[in-house]
Amino acid sequence: MSSIDLTWVIGGPQGGGVETAANIFAGACAGCGLKIFGKREYYSNIKGEHSYFGVRVSDSTIRSNVSGITMLVAFDAETIFRHAEDVFDDGAIVYESDLSQVKADEVQTLDLQFKGRLVKYLDSKNKPATIQGALDAAKERGVTLYPVSFKAILSNLADETGNPKLRGMFRMQNVLAVSVSLGLLGLAPDTLLSSVANIFAKKKEIAEMNKHAANYAYNFAAAKFQKFKHQLSPIPKEPNTILVQGFQSTGLAKIACGCRFQSYYPITPASDESVFLESNETFDIENERPGSTMVVQTEDEISAIGMVIGAALTGTRSATSTSGPGFSLMAEMLGWAGINEVPIVVTLYQRSGPSTGLPTRHGQDDLQFAIHAGHGDFPRIVYASGDTEEGFYDTAKCFNFAENFQIPVIHMMDKFIASTVSTVPRFDVKKITIERGKLLQKIDSEGYTRFAPSPDGMSPRSKLGLENGIFWNTGDESDEHGHISEDPVNRVYKMDKRAKKLEVALQTISKEDQAVKYEGSETCIVSWGSTKGPILDAIEMLKKENKKVGFVQIKLLHPFPADYIKSLLKDVNTIINIEANHSAQLGSLLNEYLDRKVDYHILKYTGRPMTCNEIYESVKKVLDDKAEKKEVLTYGV
Repeated sequence: MSSIDLTWVIGGPQGGGVETAANIFAGACAGCGLKIFGKREYYSNIKGEHSYFGVRVSDSTIRSNVSGITMLVAFDAETIFRHAEDVFDDGAIVYESDLSQVKADEVQTLDLQFKGRLVKYLDSKNKPATIQGALDAAKERGVTLYPVSFKAILSNLADETGNPKLRGMFRMQNVLAVSVSLGLLGLAPDTLLSSVANIFAKKKEIAEMNKHAANYAYNFAAAKFQKFKHQLSPIPKEPNTILVQGFQSTGLAKIACGCRFQSYYPITPASDESVFLESNETFDIENERPGSTMVVQTEDEISAIGMVIGAALTGTRSATSTSGPGFSLMAEMLGWAGINEVPIVVTLYQRSGPSTGLPTRHGQDDLQFAIHAGHGDFPRIVYASGDTEEGFYDTAKCFNFAENFQIPVIHMMDKFIASTVSTVPRFDVKKITIERGKLLQKIDSEGYTRFAPSPDGMSPRSKLGLENGIFWNTGDESDEHGHISEDPVNRVYKMDKRAKKLEVALQTISKEDQAVKYEGSETCIVSWGSTKGPILDAIEMLKKENKKVGFVQIKLLHPFPADYIKSLLKDVNTIINIEANHSAQLGSLLNEYLDRKVDYHILKYTGRPMTCNEIYESVKKVLDDKAEKKEVLTYGV
């Protein structure tokens, strides 16, 4: 068993430096060779509402979060009210000591539904609805309390450094909280200071001030308190390991695979990727001249996809990044790209709907919409990545699919992947191939026809400005040249030509890129996207109890690889469908294509991602023949 496996959670008001603190903590632990899996949660509010970041740390491979907290760090009252109950009995709470008498009614950002549940819980423990009541209830369970006056630490720092401004720099509480935590957890301070320096690398003066504060708080905690039961210690670093956030993986892949135009309209959680690309618009290409990616923020999503199509017509690899509401606006232009056989990539970071739904929360609600978006029949590929590492390599594959088959490709990501930070093997750009398909660089004579007959459905593709490569595009049906045509014979030809692309895609996309079978058993989980990590961790937990369950991860969701999936499930008696939506959208596809019904559904649609514990408990019920046909998971505040 793993000797180190703990979850550290920090919370505070949105805009209060929670994410910075978590990144410092994760960086310090990763710097010691430890494995990281972190996740950020926040409200759709610029400033003030509750935000928290959980970081799981282990000396073994981890792919998901767990249900529960080993150490909770709070510099505001709401964090304690919302999370104290989730702290393990042998866990700890580090908190601002001045908060003890705050009443639940005084915290204006606590919604009525949660407040009602909080009061009911504290009443059941004969405790008042105050911070002290919540802390006492936790202490009675065995939780260790570490009261700290961050204000006093700032005041002492101000005196020590002769800088009175430090007394009012309450934003530095985040760095102090991390440092106190690591002092209690026993991790060497040099990695903490190195992580602080990395986070503030572009602001040398601020970096030095925060390093001084971090060192002071670390020594304060180590001297004042006994070490916490759970300790962190360095392990040998695996070579070529990086700490990366989900949205960065797709952004880096777009740079590496030759995407040179991206448009977007700001929307959570997709904007992070485009902002990352904007901050790295120019870069060096090995053994070549400097490269660049043009990133354009448009007035709306309709303009964004229109610009992508226009850029693709010039022969440029082009993409846009959006989430559900933005993708809805793109539907008509998606059809325009489909009828004109324009290769584009849409990176779809799903979140919870419908409408604006839960704007900053997780969901896998858009699968069926991605498959069917747009009116009329036209081909597209819908492809899903399961984690940050896959997101990098799959992004490059999606561009190859788009150009090889001359169709739109919708790359399914989601908020869970976008918001996670994890240790992964360094991305290997040598594994990326760039396949431009039938893109012409030269046409020797006149008479080019853009939509000329081709056995595989893909005609040689010209680009804007290519001599002798004149072509026409229209939103109407068109003939071989691109001129409008309503002729019935031509209509059949063009529809069949476009449909042929999906037949060829199923034949030529490798089986390992269509679906992945991780385990074999008479009972098998079938899923897609970001449930991959918690499922694999849950399977490992079940193995320790000699319980065996299989897992098939479907990556190519449209066209659906029915024959291959059937072959993977031929010896399976019980199918468990796991996904993060209400209507079991993948389950509907399985029922449609497999000629058999899914036996059990495990679903979650709270807006919070699944944990490995939830899946472990639910699958265990199936194996023990104690499960309902449908189970809805609810863990998370």
